[in-house]
Amino acid sequence: MKVLVTGFDPFGGERVNPAYEAVKALPDTLDGAQIDKRELPTAFARSAAALEGYLCELQPDIVLCVGQAGGTPAVRVERVAINLADARIPDNDGAQPLDEPLRADGDAAYFSTLPVRAMVQAVRAAGLPCSVSYTAGTYVCNAALYNALYLAAKRFPGLRAGFVHVPYLPAQVAGKDALTPCMPLPAIVQSLTAALQAAIAGVETSDPAVGTLQ
Repeated sequence: MKVLVTGFDPFGGERVNPAYEAVKALPDTLDGAQIDKRELPTAFARSAAALEGYLCELQPDIVLCVGQAGGTPAVRVERVAINLADARIPDNDGAQPLDEPLRADGDAAYFSTLPVRAMVQAVRAAGLPCSVSYTAGTYVCNAALYNALYLAAKRFPGLRAGFVHVPYLPAQVAGKDALTPCMPLPAIVQSLTAALQAAIAGVETSDPAVGTLQ
């Protein structure tokens, strides 16, 4: 089995992105699967092109995109991506789409094809906080998940795709509000590893406790 894991470059004035820092620290093999680690630009158009290029090059069985969600207190496994680009701030190329579809011929939304609940369970079993999220936002993170699922539906049959959001690193919250949550890099790496193990196993759970009320 081959797994592609992507993380974004820094954006929004940050000097580091915990997503790619954690992705780089993942093992090269996990539970018999080859782990290919690549960086995505935090830019709507270039991230879509880069992701498609990686899929063509590697032909993975699974793609897991990872992104930063500043202000979140725990790792979040995303359930759904929507066909909408609506950027509060410009991306790293200066693009700031408002109320635009990501794909003219795409569905309104696509659901993750990874075992989301099992991934949350696995992270929690490792002693780390994690939850299912039902919105990946409308910025480049949502675009990456949407494009991965769109490409799986249109061009790469059998490809399973999903997305995980991770918190700030401790160094990123220096100078921010004192209550801004963060997570050390080793804990983020451990969370991603556990989530990946569940994704590779591919067995979903029906446990309702991993959901949220929002």
